[in-house]
Parts: sequence; structure tokens; C-alpha cells
Amino acid sequence: MFTICFYQDSRHASPLRWIRKELGIGYVSKRNDGMTELRVNGFYQIKQILIDLIPYIRFKQKQAEAMLRAARILTGKTTRQLSQRELMQIASCMTIVQRENYTARHKKTEQEIMGILGLTP
Repeated sequence: MFTICFYQDSRHASPLRWIRKELGIGYVSKRNDGMTELRVNGFYQIKQILIDLIPYIRFKQKQAEAMLRAARILTGKTTRQLSQRELMQIASCMTIVQRENYTARHKKTEQEIMGILGLTP
């Protein structure tokens, strides 16, 4: 699944509702930790958003570019239609996004990602 999340303190959630209204996709939800998020799912939707937003992104440029590369590969195809080369490119994009994200959770190794995509012998 492809997902982009926009987060904002719930006291200032109105820009997220505005973005959702302008894009016409996604959903806004309030979390238990005082944050509100706008989540947009889907290869095609994410590709279109990234094409529009990349020129303006300042803090997540590497993730956005990697996601756009993967979205271009995945849009309009099923997993079974992907070549081994395309799967390797997606694995590389996943590694870039994961490496650049600020998370304390367990990050998958490149080998684990390749295994998920069926690229290990």
C-alpha cells in the first residue's frame, strides 16, 4: 500500500481539512496523542500528488522522489506484472524512504525488503 500522511497538532488541523478539500481525496482523523492526520492512499493518487508537490517539498525531498519513482513503476500494474528489475527498483525506493524517515520502530533490512518482494532465492 502507498500512503502519504500529513500531520498537524489538532489545535491547528484546519489546514489539513483544506488540503483534503482541495485534493478531493484522503481522510482526516484525530489521533489520541493530540495530532490530526490527513492520509491519502493509492499508487495513482500518490503519484499525482507527488508530481504536483515535489517542487515545493523542502524536508522530505528524498522520500518524495523515491516514492514517485516507485509509484510510476506500480501505477496500473499488478505485482505479478512487475519484472525482477522493477521489483529491485521498488526495493531500493523502500530502503530510501525507510532510511530517511524519523521513526523509532524496527526498520527492515534491505534483505528483508527483498524477501517481501520475492527477490531472494
